Parts: sequence; structure tokens; C-alpha cells
Amino acid sequence: MKNGALAGLAATVVLSMAMIMKSIIGIMPQFNVISDWVAVLSTFGLPASAPLGWVAHILLGAVFGVIFSQVRPIIPASDVLAGIAFGVLAWLGMMIFFMPLAGNDIFGMAIGVMVPVMTLMLHVLFGAVLGFSFRKLNELA
Repeated sequence: MKNGALAGLAATVVLSMAMIMKSIIGIMPQFNVISDWVAVLSTFGLPASAPLGWVAHILLGAVFGVIFSQVRPIIPASDVLAGIAFGVLAWLGMMIFFMPLAGNDIFGMAIGVMVPVMTLMLHVLFGAVLGFSFRKLNELA
């Protein structure tokens, strides 16, 4: 489980860097996952701030890493491909549950048609890094 959490954190760092780069170069400025986290946190009566949005984002990445470490043995693929498959499932959950909670409609269509495409690409990246990091951490153990 520890390696899963660490791999999840590594994947979240890479995902977060891609999100920041997306913002810096001006791709889909109307879509900001951290702002969406703030909206979701406030829905549950929690303090709504960007730092807490980042904390929620990072913690969820670690939790997803732990979940991945538990389901990894039943996914018949290499670690990287298993991570990508897991990332796609996480994306589907985001599109169906998280986006409506954040007020963006299912698949984020309230923001635009590119949201599902961009977020899928980011989740494939997350999954690939998750699987790769998980393998490398297990090799070190």
C-alpha cells in the first residue's frame, strides 16, 4: 500500500505539472480542477480555498495510488498499461460524479466539449506515471 500511495503522489505531481503548464500556455483557461475542488468542498460545507483544493487533489492522488496497488494484481496487463486502464476508469468517475458535483454537468459539458478530451489525456498521463512508478518502487523493495 505504501508503494501505491507513493506512486499515486508521483503521478499526481506529474499530472499537476501538466495542469499548471496547460494554464500557463492558455489551453482551456475556463477549466481549472482546483477551482472545481473548491466548489465541491464548499458543497459539503468545508472551507473553500485554493490551498485546500490542492490538498484534496493531492490526497485523492495518493488514495487512488493505494486503490491501484490493491486492484493491480487482477489487471492482466503490464504495470504501465494497468495504470493507464486505471487512469481511464478514474477519468470516467470524474466525468460522471465529480464534474456534476462541481456544477459542470456530466462530462464537464457546461464548460465545453474539449473538457472530456483534455481530462482523458491528463488521466492517461496520470495512469502511465502511476503504473511506471508503482513498478519501479516495487523493484526497489
